[in-house]
Amino acid sequence: MMKLVYPAKFYYEKEGGYSVEVPDLIGCVTQGETLEEAIEMAQDAALGWLLTAIEEEEEIPKPSTIEEIKIEKEGFKSLLLLNIDEYTEKYGSKKSIKKTLTIPQWLNKRAEKLGINFSQALQEILLSKIVKMGQKK
Repeated sequence: MMKLVYPAKFYYEKEGGYSVEVPDLIGCVTQGETLEEAIEMAQDAALGWLLTAIEEEEEIPKPSTIEEIKIEKEGFKSLLLLNIDEYTEKYGSKKSIKKTLTIPQWLNKRAEKLGINFSQALQEILLSKIVKMGQKK
């Protein structure tokens, strides 16, 4: 399962509620009437940003540490736990292409015996590698 952690800035709004910015994801800003809603909206906005970047073959920014994030006005910073696999399953492109590959016979037998879904396993591993390689740049 591919999970990413990005820091977010939460600001109290005079009219009520919270605005949220994910500084590593340029333009990723949202809001919520309650703290719970603001957190959910921030996770959704960040996951949508990341999914779009992945599908458009853009670089995935490396997350800053929480210590690197500075708060400019009254508010606080926190971390967002983002389950990219779950979000991609729900909202990602459903268009698929067929790939033919070769694996060792022993690996095929063991995977089949364990009931491993080959397509799902390959997708999870490829997504994990794409995100990791994008973060190294």
